[in-house]
Amino acid sequence: MKRPRTLGELKASGWPETHGHRSVHDEARSNLKAKLRTGAPLFPGVYGYEETVIPALVRAVLARQHFILLGLRGQAKTRILRGLTSLLDPELPALDTPLHDHPLSPVSPEGRRLLEEAGDDTPLVWLTPEDRYVEKLATPDVTVADLIGELDPIKAARRGEGLSDLEAVHYGLVPRANRGIFAINELADLPARVQVALFNVLEEGDVQVRGFPLRLPLDVWLVFSANPEDYTARGRIVTPLKDRIDAEIRTHYPRTLEDGLVITRAEARLPEGVRIPEFVARVVERVAFLARRDPRVDPASGVSQRLPIALLEQVAAGAEARALAQGETPPTARPRDVYGGLAAITGKLELEYEGELVGAEALARELIARAFAEEWGERPGLETVTAWFEDGRVLELPDEAATAWERVAAVEPLAELARPGGGEDVQERVAWAEFALEALVGRGELARLEAGSGYRKAAPAPAEGGRETLPP
Repeated sequence: MKRPRTLGELKASGWPETHGHRSVHDEARSNLKAKLRTGAPLFPGVYGYEETVIPALVRAVLARQHFILLGLRGQAKTRILRGLTSLLDPELPALDTPLHDHPLSPVSPEGRRLLEEAGDDTPLVWLTPEDRYVEKLATPDVTVADLIGELDPIKAARRGEGLSDLEAVHYGLVPRANRGIFAINELADLPARVQVALFNVLEEGDVQVRGFPLRLPLDVWLVFSANPEDYTARGRIVTPLKDRIDAEIRTHYPRTLEDGLVITRAEARLPEGVRIPEFVARVVERVAFLARRDPRVDPASGVSQRLPIALLEQVAAGAEARALAQGETPPTARPRDVYGGLAAITGKLELEYEGELVGAEALARELIARAFAEEWGERPGLETVTAWFEDGRVLELPDEAATAWERVAAVEPLAELARPGGGEDVQERVAWAEFALEALVGRGELARLEAGSGYRKAAPAPAEGGRETLPP
């Protein structure tokens, strides 16, 4: 269907009767209801919130409410806010003004002038959902003029109407989001005096430009995100503003390992053709879960879901690099690749004092070892492998899979574990053998050699008050 190009054509199309006086809240509500009826995905790309956050969002949208998402870093808050555009109409007619004025009831002086001058011949522009979404990261240097607007003396001079010209106002981000969504990330970082400027938008639906006789009844959906720990660390949300935000929705990290795996696999950018055994992917996810529970990691900062995503990407890259060097196909991830991805862990952990004493890298290695032990769980057979190392034997596994398997095969109890786990594929057998060895490292029964490619019996724990004796 051809889109109307002028106001007259729009009136003739019947649009005013079907959509003409819907607010952005009504529009989102109508489209959400249609999705609920058909069972269409509400927020594509958002996982693990099906029973918690998404039902709260549905209620807020149906109730036509402004809302704030509260949660630690890496909990998909920004993705959810940007996903709200899926609740907007595919196209929306507007006047060609900074405020995207409604063709039938403009709120800006420019829009009213256009209608007076051209009438039904007033040209239209058509907005996509992305055109109607405005986002701002709150920082301490944001001003009221940035959000609301101010008089532009240069514009006034060019128009020759003097400082009383209402069309000489330079509109801020909030008015420019008229008939759309305005999102502020990290609201607590916004200076208190700027937060106060949002009161009228939330309560009355309008803005007033300071020192100017201009009142704009805006149609804008305000949504926010914030980290609740930032309330005292860097700033806070002023109480009157919190009171005017209709709904406070709490986000969270994945509640189950399976939810985390779905998110990580969906977000990780993995090279094509790289095989990542299921237990390796699960260990990567466990590292994040263990870090969130570890008392040496600052719980107020949180452990972002970006940690397992970045770590899985590093694991795949390590497998690809080894396969290229050894001429092996297809590239297959091994447990050593998780240790090779330490760079994806250390920078994402904010440590408490006890953690600083241990050090980020040492703590990351410990988390990986514990993750392998947890993932192995109650599977039998590790005791016989431990016994092989009792006489001071050392097992080194090179990068080349065929040679590594020859050495594994020489340790019969380890080979017995690896054959059924890895099937007929040599690379997967070696990966499974390393899995068993790393589980023993996590249990404290084996130790990794300094080079990281071999294993030996772990030294006994020092007696209380004594000192550990290092192996020769």
